[in-house]
Amino acid sequence: MTSPQNIKGMRDHLPPAMLLRQHILHTLTTVFERHGFEPLGTPILEYAETLEGKLGEDEKLIYRFEDHGGRRLALRYDQTVPLARVVAQYSGQLALPWRRYAIGPSYRGERPGRGRYREFYQADADIIGSSSPLADAEIITLLTESLTTLGFTDFTTLLNHRQIIGGIARVSGLDEAAAGDVYRAIDKLDKIGSDGVREELHERGVAPAAAERILTLVQLDGSPDAVLHELGTQLHGDERATAALANLRAIIAALDAMGVPPAYYRVAPRLARGLSYYTGLVFEAITAHWPAGSLLGGGRYDELVGMFAKNSVPTVGLAFGIDRLHDVMEELGLGPRATTTAAVYVTIFSTEQVAASLTLVQELRAAGINAITALDSSSGLGKQFKEADRKGLRYALVLGPDEVAQGVVSIRDMQDGAQHSVAQTDVAAALHQMLG
Repeated sequence: MTSPQNIKGMRDHLPPAMLLRQHILHTLTTVFERHGFEPLGTPILEYAETLEGKLGEDEKLIYRFEDHGGRRLALRYDQTVPLARVVAQYSGQLALPWRRYAIGPSYRGERPGRGRYREFYQADADIIGSSSPLADAEIITLLTESLTTLGFTDFTTLLNHRQIIGGIARVSGLDEAAAGDVYRAIDKLDKIGSDGVREELHERGVAPAAAERILTLVQLDGSPDAVLHELGTQLHGDERATAALANLRAIIAALDAMGVPPAYYRVAPRLARGLSYYTGLVFEAITAHWPAGSLLGGGRYDELVGMFAKNSVPTVGLAFGIDRLHDVMEELGLGPRATTTAAVYVTIFSTEQVAASLTLVQELRAAGINAITALDSSSGLGKQFKEADRKGLRYALVLGPDEVAQGVVSIRDMQDGAQHSVAQTDVAAALHQMLG
């Protein structure tokens, strides 16, 4: 290595980026816990066999290796499969239904691109142990509240059901085995367009007439009622698709009852979601400000836990990609633009005033004000003011011999250079008011 560098697709996050990321995580955690979700932590490492056979075509992206003891291990691919393992492993200790959230890094060996990284943070929220459409609706409500609290206003959550795509394939004349090919082809619609999907369907052996009907149905658009009505007409006679449509109607009714604005969601038959473990509702939140992909997604996966346990456990959840949210919010100017955690800078007037300045900074911290002080008592005030300004601090405090004699503190506004004095006993209250 000729110079220090990080691994491609894995980023360093300097303080301004970390402060925005921490704002995102704090906001999501607050919303999750407001809805009664409880935290869960799982290891970054899993046995490779825990992840294998659960991800479909994406399994090739798993980071796998053998440790010194000859064990086949893998880096966590997402938060979902570990959750399924936990539910099976600790079934006697969990009171279902269980609302759970988890935050941490995941790893995928894919080609890095805009919004796609090999190491990325996820914040997941899931409801385990309920097949009710109210659980699905609560997850969509959680999604909507999380994004609006972060400052997003122009987003849409696309809703679909795996059995709607399956029904579209079946009424188009395909057998059950071929329906899986339709999932994979339709999942690429936004990337390769209808012509690309048509070509892929033909390559997979789908007849031209069937491919045209599939493309027509998956591209239906309009209000949820209009799309569901048309799908009901076109999929009439397919029992699983009919049940899926009824499920979506129940979810939407619950969303209306929970006050989720209709402008924030629509039914999109083209939405497939690539992961193979989804069994029911699938969804993605998109915005015109991020054409590179969705903001987040999720769905219902009722059979994944059953891969680790004797019985299946119905589950629905979502996954926020923190890195992607960070990138979009940075581009849109959402969230705080802080460059440091400190709020004020306490200068040291001279060597003789060190003790007074250190006492002051501790008093401010005890009062709940983030404060730092100069570390070199021999540097002049001008140099200290430059340091405060370089760090982006709004206020610098001066406690010289005159201030000590008068029992005051001088507060300098680093934006306009204005300076005024406040009684030392009142300085914390004054700063609280000035800082808002």
